[in-house]
Amino acid sequence: MAQYPPIMKDLPAFLYGGDYNPEQWLHQKEIWKKDMELAQGAGINTLTVGVFSWSALEPREGEYRFEWLDEVMDLLAGHGMKAVLATPSGARPRWMAEKYPEVLRVNGARQRALFGGRHNHCLTSPVYREKVRAINTLLAERYKDHPALGMWHISNEFGGECHCPLCQQAFRSWLKDRYGTIENLNLKWWNSFWSHTYDSFDQIESPSPLGEMGVHGLNLAWKRFTTQQFCDFYAWETEPLKRITPGVPCTANLMQTYEGINYFALGRLLDRSSWDNYPAWTNDRRDADVAARTAFYHDLMRGVCGPKPFMMMESSPTAVNWHAVNRLRTPGLLMLQGLQAVAHGSDSVQYFQFRSGRGGSEKFHGAVVTHAGTDQTRVYREVAQVGRRLQGIAPVLGSAAENKIAVIYDWENRWALRDAQFGINSEEKGYEDAVVAHHVAIAAGGFGVDVIDEACELTGYRIVAGPMTYMLRPGFAEKVDAFVRQGGVYVSTYCSGWVDEEDLTFLGGFPGPLRAVTGVWDEETDALDPTQHNHFTWRGKAYETCDYSAVVHPESAQALAVYENGFYAGAPALTVNAFGQGRCYYIAARTRDDFLRDFYAYIAGQAGVAPLLPGLPFGVSCTQRVGDQGTFLFVMNALPESNAVCLPPCVAVDTGARVEGQYELKPYEVLVLKREGEAR
Repeated sequence: MAQYPPIMKDLPAFLYGGDYNPEQWLHQKEIWKKDMELAQGAGINTLTVGVFSWSALEPREGEYRFEWLDEVMDLLAGHGMKAVLATPSGARPRWMAEKYPEVLRVNGARQRALFGGRHNHCLTSPVYREKVRAINTLLAERYKDHPALGMWHISNEFGGECHCPLCQQAFRSWLKDRYGTIENLNLKWWNSFWSHTYDSFDQIESPSPLGEMGVHGLNLAWKRFTTQQFCDFYAWETEPLKRITPGVPCTANLMQTYEGINYFALGRLLDRSSWDNYPAWTNDRRDADVAARTAFYHDLMRGVCGPKPFMMMESSPTAVNWHAVNRLRTPGLLMLQGLQAVAHGSDSVQYFQFRSGRGGSEKFHGAVVTHAGTDQTRVYREVAQVGRRLQGIAPVLGSAAENKIAVIYDWENRWALRDAQFGINSEEKGYEDAVVAHHVAIAAGGFGVDVIDEACELTGYRIVAGPMTYMLRPGFAEKVDAFVRQGGVYVSTYCSGWVDEEDLTFLGGFPGPLRAVTGVWDEETDALDPTQHNHFTWRGKAYETCDYSAVVHPESAQALAVYENGFYAGAPALTVNAFGQGRCYYIAARTRDDFLRDFYAYIAGQAGVAPLLPGLPFGVSCTQRVGDQGTFLFVMNALPESNAVCLPPCVAVDTGARVEGQYELKPYEVLVLKREGEAR
């Protein structure tokens, strides 16, 4: 059991608030006081300020204007609220771009960007780093003792890449450190193919549509370098903050499965992980699927920083302005959206945005306070309801997930699969969808799930699933081997164990270093178009396959089901291998959801892992958090209709009512329960 302290040491409550942009109202500062009153009325205790404020803080080079921010910070403190104070590096001011064009990014076609948008800055630029360090230092020194300072929000939604000469040189230095010699690099990248051998590191350019994009080792190296640049820049940004305000935590808001950064690498640097959650709710039965996929993202964003509670840094209180169809939140959905985050381990519920701006591209994005500027809106009333509910479930604060099942989602594996040319020759190969399908199937059985990557430890879990682990990073196969030998259950699938960390294929047969633990030789893989399927029968039930069908040969494994169609009819579609004290299953084909749900329910029972809540109907999910105050169950109905569940003896945390047995969940209802009969 783990119990974590509050995110903000002097605010022992769920952080509840939103992204606030007072600099947009410098000409109408009377709105600030009204906003503070509206925030208080909704139960809000934090506001995120300063995210895109650089031009208001430093309108001309070296001319700083903090007085307006002083007023805002004082207003927050005077109304009993905390600031999630942002560093302004997410959007640099125009004067900087004009005086120092090196701060502007260069794209892959080697074109330098004009001033505009946001995140248009070079992470390597010494000028940009100097300017960031200067303003961050001033912010830390000015507000280090201010009672409103609760947390640092670093930049905003890190992303993108720069191909300028400064970054090219930094990339070459990184390559030298990684590979040592150009001969080693050529070998690791298999540059004899197409006569692409380099004579020196100085010849290497980042991937470009005008030049080289077909060397997979180069593409992987560039992605790894870009991740390292963001990690290094984050450390640069936070240095003065951690030095001057050592007790104030730092975070950076992430974007679910954004491909450009390995979030497990960046997440290890964050005091708490945080992310921006924007589900495309439909207000109909499809919301069950939306909620299930969002659950995966919550578990992933928790996982990148370890088991401690994370933060939902942004969510929309109503319709966004950038989905293909921007639906309102039907009554009840906002509560579900907020409490689903808490259910999966968040100690915050925060919105973008608190007040709607009058102009710009986000003026019609959902907000707590609309252009009407009143508390007499449906959305405001629902936001206030969520605020009261969070106060009522305060005992949950600081508790953490304790799960016995994990699913692997690995950014570097995804990068490699994007380049790979085989089977279904799409960019993604369906990797994210495959991992999500396994996660959803496990959760549908009433089990809690962690999401980890290949660099994470496997000890402590009873079941670990590694869908499509095409790339085996150093040490991963050895961890799987030890995990299964010591009694764990590992689930491997088609398209696993094909290449090493440099995207060089393993010789001697797939799944490479996993061959002994899986007990199969994966000889070849068939690709099926959307009209084609195969079939197998397992435990008396028929299932359909799609997309991929691997032809495998059992070596030490036992066939549990075989294909029923095509020239490889009779070949195993599912195997199990007894290995040491544990077992390894190999799912040779991509299947429909029904098989995955049946499969994980079966192997969990075999492994002695009990569901948190058995017999969940469609649309209902259950998670658990454990802490000093008890074991808490969250039971959530993601349907716009009632749904019946059977509950163990529990007490509702917010009302104290005892519940047990058959219970009718209302549309979008969330129960927060404490298990009865516990010593603590």
